[in-house]
Amino acid sequence: MAALRSFLTSWTSVTPVLAVVVLALAWGRDLGPVFVAVVAIALGATVLAAVHHAEVVAHRVGEPFGSLVLAVAVTVIEVALIVTMMVSGGPEAGSLARDTVFAAVMITTNGIVGISLLVGARRYGVTLFNSEGSGAALATVATLATLSLVLPTFTSSTPGPAFSPAQLAFAAVASLALYATFVLTQTMRHRDFFLPVAADGEVKEDDHADPPTNRAALGSLALLLVALVAVVGLAKVESPAIEAGVSAAGFPQSFVGVVIALLVLLPETLAATRAARRDRMQISLNLAYGSAIASIGLTIPAIALASIWLPSELLLGLGSTQIVLLALTVVVSVLTVVPGRATRLQGGVHLVLLAGFLVLAVNP
Repeated sequence: MAALRSFLTSWTSVTPVLAVVVLALAWGRDLGPVFVAVVAIALGATVLAAVHHAEVVAHRVGEPFGSLVLAVAVTVIEVALIVTMMVSGGPEAGSLARDTVFAAVMITTNGIVGISLLVGARRYGVTLFNSEGSGAALATVATLATLSLVLPTFTSSTPGPAFSPAQLAFAAVASLALYATFVLTQTMRHRDFFLPVAADGEVKEDDHADPPTNRAALGSLALLLVALVAVVGLAKVESPAIEAGVSAAGFPQSFVGVVIALLVLLPETLAATRAARRDRMQISLNLAYGSAIASIGLTIPAIALASIWLPSELLLGLGSTQIVLLALTVVVSVLTVVPGRATRLQGGVHLVLLAGFLVLAVNP
């Protein structure tokens, strides 16, 4: 066991450095099929390494601050990918931000939540969490999604599903304000709402392992930053192959946003699943809803600022099918979190909603 742990630790430490080397070799070159595969492998391995180092840092700072580490890391990757692909994609990439953010919301609220509930309920029968904290997080997600993704469809100041400059500025400021308010609520005044709970309602502190030393945490933080830079660069290098693969499969170009969201949310999915296995469902929900809040609350303001220099118009409004899926997701999520406990049924319902989203993303 010790040898395996040592191998995994060394593997996650070496991977970000090797990924930077691969990035340097691939940057600015036309890649053949073999090197495209190498970059894809390096990209996936670096994402997994980022998970490890983010969890080390998260374990050191403790909950609920730890859940914010992965959420912010994911947002950095997401914004960088959206901006770089919108710059290279031209006018046709105007809806990429909308497609990516909406995919992130559906994957977090249905995919991560559904998998976590299914894993936790299968192992413990009934999963327990704090309905006050989870409900507040879900309300924030619903408000952010409506302000940023639904309202542009119904405004009339500009043609198409887009905000006017004044409306976009309001949406950006409101998103930042809501995100900041949520973070302050989660980490300060009502921190106990976002901690794991026992059957009697008492808060459970994590006691599965001693936290890492400051030196280990700082080392993981440095490697996490290196991994994030490598992920953004490798994804930029791999983006033409992603777009070509989506087109070759006959999928709509909007599916590129789904691919981006699936990639950047892999760390959250793995971390949430591990937390569910340890009967820490609240941490899983913190990761899921925290990622959705960060994905909208930080991505939309960043994209709004970047739209000043982007070559294409920023299209944020969802279509009718997407709005129906979002509304159903919010209703089902409310019914899931209000009781403060859930079974495999709720997990299955959320996963069916995710499957419906993916099917309609492939075949609108």
